[in-house]
Amino acid sequence: MVNNYKENKFWPWLILLPTIVIVAVFRLAPMLYALFMSFFDWGLAGARRFVAFGNYFNLFLDPKFHKSLLNTFYYVLGVVPASLFIALFIAILLNQKIRLTPVFRTALFIPVITSTVAVSLVWKWIFNPRMGLANFALKALGMKPALWLEEPAGILNVILAPLHVKLPALLAGPSLAMCAIIIMSIWHSIGYNVIIFLAGLQSIPRDYYEAAQLDGAGRWATFRNITWPLLSPITFYVLIMTTITSFQVFIQIYTMQGPVGGNPLGTTRVLVYYLYEKGFADWQMGYANAIAFVLFLIILGLTLIQRKVVEKRVHYQ
Repeated sequence: MVNNYKENKFWPWLILLPTIVIVAVFRLAPMLYALFMSFFDWGLAGARRFVAFGNYFNLFLDPKFHKSLLNTFYYVLGVVPASLFIALFIAILLNQKIRLTPVFRTALFIPVITSTVAVSLVWKWIFNPRMGLANFALKALGMKPALWLEEPAGILNVILAPLHVKLPALLAGPSLAMCAIIIMSIWHSIGYNVIIFLAGLQSIPRDYYEAAQLDGAGRWATFRNITWPLLSPITFYVLIMTTITSFQVFIQIYTMQGPVGGNPLGTTRVLVYYLYEKGFADWQMGYANAIAFVLFLIILGLTLIQRKVVEKRVHYQ
């Protein structure tokens, strides 16, 4: 009976058939239909006219799209490096033999399993200019309160304001409002990366550390020559996944900046939020799908670049 199964070349495909059908119906077909819609002027009632690549061409003339793209890159550059290095630092601390380690791990992971909407509302209150904890902390340190989510000025202009220095908008960096959302996002997602790094740290054989100790290697030399290289597959995974999820940010923008996301002055409007505005506020479905596919190509391109450039430095055991 077993031999008959092995000889039947259709048997593996039969096992995979339910998965193939689910992926084809619920993943591939919607993507292809969305790509089809992006070539039309598509309104609430359906296609109005075929525009070929018109929606894609209009994107490159759209200043709101340019601003959304810049805001998205600000967000990714703010979240990805900070999430990666803070999570690694905390994971190394939790990998030590200290008391109450399970408590700390649980506390770090609770924000990950908490609803993003609930977390965003809490942080919206923390950044409230009049009664939020953030301004109470600044006052306690003798600093001037900030507008946080209502401040459109670039972060460098906010920092340099006491020196009466004002940089051009392009050099001033992300707005303070965007920085507040970046802080919230790092706090919300840090626990997941910590757990991944912790699993990687605990998979490194102790023999290597004992050999390094016998050779007289210090902590930095041990980290640089053992921990970091052997942790590189985990770091590579965290880098790719955090980059992809950062490009898809939406919920915190919608919740913390509502009812009109992208305020103040559009400095927190990211690509996914702009897509939402075009699709479900302006009912320009074709244009919204064009934005979605440009975003898809950006993420795909960056992922391929990361695999091409960074994966060379990954050490698989």
